[in-house]
Amino acid sequence: MKKYVKIVLWCLVGAFVLYTFYFLWKQSQPKEIVYELIVPEVRDIVKTSVASGKVEPRDEVNIKPQIQGIITELYVEAGDRVKTGDAIAKVAVIPDIQALASAQSQVRTTNLTLEEMEREHARVEGLYRKGVVSKEEFEQSQNNLEKARENAQAAQDALDIVTDGISKRSGKINTTIVRSTITGMVLDVPVKIGTSVINANSYNEGTTVATVADMNDIIFRGSIDETEVGKMQVGMGVNLSIGAIQGVKLPATLEYISPKGTESNGAVMFEIKAAAQIPDTIVIRAGYSANSEIELVRRNQVLAVKETAVEFVEDSTFVYQLTSDEAVVPQTFRKVPVEVGQSDGIYIEILNGVTNDMKLRGNEKTEE
Repeated sequence: MKKYVKIVLWCLVGAFVLYTFYFLWKQSQPKEIVYELIVPEVRDIVKTSVASGKVEPRDEVNIKPQIQGIITELYVEAGDRVKTGDAIAKVAVIPDIQALASAQSQVRTTNLTLEEMEREHARVEGLYRKGVVSKEEFEQSQNNLEKARENAQAAQDALDIVTDGISKRSGKINTTIVRSTITGMVLDVPVKIGTSVINANSYNEGTTVATVADMNDIIFRGSIDETEVGKMQVGMGVNLSIGAIQGVKLPATLEYISPKGTESNGAVMFEIKAAAQIPDTIVIRAGYSANSEIELVRRNQVLAVKETAVEFVEDSTFVYQLTSDEAVVPQTFRKVPVEVGQSDGIYIEILNGVTNDMKLRGNEKTEE
């Protein structure tokens, strides 16, 4: 009995050894490489360049007051539409102490001068009537009186402007009312009632009461890499994709390419601008992020293959045509020189060397 058990065990060991040798031999054998087969097809080749950026109004204006003071009334809020000259806010004047003192002093001085000129003119007029002084002296005295009156009125107007922001002789001109300088939409009102504001001067740019923009004139502003900017020119068509508006592409026209690049993260980028055409049914908000797709090259209905089927060797290009039966393994191919044209990154145009009934070698198939 033990003899039969030993025989069976030795048989099992022998079978295991043989299987191991067979497995190792099998693994050492070269595998047959099978390639995907690609058939040339007629299609459009479109090469595009994508630039990221945002859409914004072409004209965006910060409205500032003409005097310093405190906001007492606001007539608009963000989203309102205004026309040129529409009131945006009212400012209560806070007189500058130094300017107020100077204006009051000027009023007193000019009034004293006016009183003196009135007395002098009355004296000269009396002498003129008696024939003591000449007509020329009388007219000179009258002229000096008029100048004194004008100076006194100008000083009073200056005082009124310092205290009230408007003079009696200014008519409709009222610097206490902040008005829009363009027609458009109010994008932002960064102040509130009670906010202190100052006018623009030599030392600061002034307080922005509101930002107004023409939302009917929208542009795309983005950046393009230096490797592609040379292929662009003003007037090219652009398709805009806005992240906040899914599934919609807006047409635009490239109208500006910066002549100077700026370095960003090691790459030189050039600013571009494109005028967008916005349908009335779409509401665009300033600052939407967007991508522009610029069509650089288009080839309509040309013979093309996937770029993976083309081999590039220095200045030459080749494809490999299947010469064996499609079902036979190993596959056999012959090297065929070809002339290529434009590429969109996936498909490449074939100008010469390939017909649409050829089967070409593609990528190596991988075992799943």
